[in-house]
Amino acid sequence: MGINIAIDGPAGAGKSTIAKLVAKEKGYIYVDTGAMYRGLAIHFIDQGIRPEDTDGIIEACRSAQVTIQYEDGNQQVYLNGKNITARLRDEEVGNMASKSSPIPQVRKKLLELQQGLAREQDVIMDGRDIGTCVLPNADVKVYLTASVETRAKRRFDELTQKGIACDFEEIAKDIAERDERDMTRETAPLKQAEDAVLIDSSHMTIDEVVAAIAALCQ
Repeated sequence: MGINIAIDGPAGAGKSTIAKLVAKEKGYIYVDTGAMYRGLAIHFIDQGIRPEDTDGIIEACRSAQVTIQYEDGNQQVYLNGKNITARLRDEEVGNMASKSSPIPQVRKKLLELQQGLAREQDVIMDGRDIGTCVLPNADVKVYLTASVETRAKRRFDELTQKGIACDFEEIAKDIAERDERDMTRETAPLKQAEDAVLIDSSHMTIDEVVAAIAALCQ
């Protein structure tokens, strides 16, 4: 039985950045769910299934096994025992992943794969419903958040540094609206699990957040 760490929280809270750093420090596997969807997409493509063939995609889910490993500090994705990492960013793969991911049976398959990975290895996952739905029995649950203003400032600075013109107030509005959608959606809404530790990173550095979560993983 692996050690399971679940990090949930709203958009822009820094979940993925923090999760990857904690995983590196603790020697856990960071489960990149997006990469797993692309891994399934490769399986569908290799089976000769077209994106609009929903029945074919559902049937093909039965014979797919996607796993994530880290080799020399780099994430590697395997499909049925074969390393497919080099294909993950192919445009065809992205298109298939985009069209197949909303299918309930595909999401169910990924849930099974994620839970299976968590049973076998020490993992850290981040998202909106990890502690409440995907890993309800996680050893450590964290609800990582920050004020709308803080998250908007981080996004504003990120875009500005890239030379992209943006408006702070518009970014803040978009974040607040996304929070509302995530928290009120019918399927797996964003919420803090009852046994999750609340960490508000509004006035914390990345290193301080990593240290706080790593300290919980004893």
